[in-house]
Amino acid sequence: MTHETAAGPLHGRYDVALLDLDGVVYIGGKAVPGAPEALRALAADGMRLAYVTNNAYRTPAAVAALLNHLGAPARASDVVTSAQAAARLLADKLPAGAKVLVIGGTGLRLAIRERGLVPVSVATERPQAVVEGYAPGVNYDALAEGGLAVAAGAMFVGTNADSTLPGPRGRQPGNGSMLRVIRHATGAEPVIAGKPEPPLHRESVLRTGARHPLVVGDRLDTDIEGAHRVGADSLLVLTGVTRPADLVVAPPEHRPTYVTAGLQGLLEPYRAAEPADGGFRCAGWVATAAANAATAGSALSLEGTGDPVAGLRALCAAAWTADHLTQEAAREPLSRLAEAGLKL
Repeated sequence: MTHETAAGPLHGRYDVALLDLDGVVYIGGKAVPGAPEALRALAADGMRLAYVTNNAYRTPAAVAALLNHLGAPARASDVVTSAQAAARLLADKLPAGAKVLVIGGTGLRLAIRERGLVPVSVATERPQAVVEGYAPGVNYDALAEGGLAVAAGAMFVGTNADSTLPGPRGRQPGNGSMLRVIRHATGAEPVIAGKPEPPLHRESVLRTGARHPLVVGDRLDTDIEGAHRVGADSLLVLTGVTRPADLVVAPPEHRPTYVTAGLQGLLEPYRAAEPADGGFRCAGWVATAAANAATAGSALSLEGTGDPVAGLRALCAAAWTADHLTQEAAREPLSRLAEAGLKL
């Protein structure tokens, strides 16, 4: 996030935005405020938009229909799912027409068919692989059939390893939790296609023809880490699950190239934090990190006024130079940003 100052708006530096969905474009089926308008403006200004999701349940057409309903520009061809990434992964390893036992929904079965593979539901079909993706209707019988096939030697693939997924009553078990049933029963480790593993990013680049993509997401452990693994630049938006305190203490593999309040930040001139006065400056803010002998750790300080997201960029730049930093050390400077309007 501190490696250079961007000249002008971020969207002018990249040919494709690889956009996460939940927490970036919508939350719980409702549009993130300002997101559809920003996406329409980006598309009108020539930036290619691709919607990249770990969700393997919905078909690309269904995802595009939902985005259109929310006011975001999208075609089915703009949607890239972990089901498609898993299907390509399997097609690269199996002969055409190979049987694959599918544990999941319509989106996953369709993706398997599109790659010239044959979806089946029972181990007696002698499938060469088992692929598992979240779907509300997955039951014990489906997991048992998958376990039998894997135990017999079938390749084991998971669309993603998300331990939880958001629901109307809070977090509920995700595909990563369900994968552990077959893993525990067979001892076989699944190959994962979704974020943060590289196959989904590869699928996105192949489908969009991106030469210089920007990964846009709200999660450090999937979106941002996934970008790090493939050497892509990334933008963290603060509209989803990651809170400023999480960002300040993020390990190197979870540190984004850029941070903005939301997708509108892609359209605005971007000010990066730069070294200054023994710390880091961004717009009207200066942050420093100093060794604290009393706690054998590092202390952070932040002074200034103005855009609180600029203050957060300065604070992160300083914090990421420190050792043994805790969220407690960031509590006071973050409270200053909260007073300036940053949601903690």
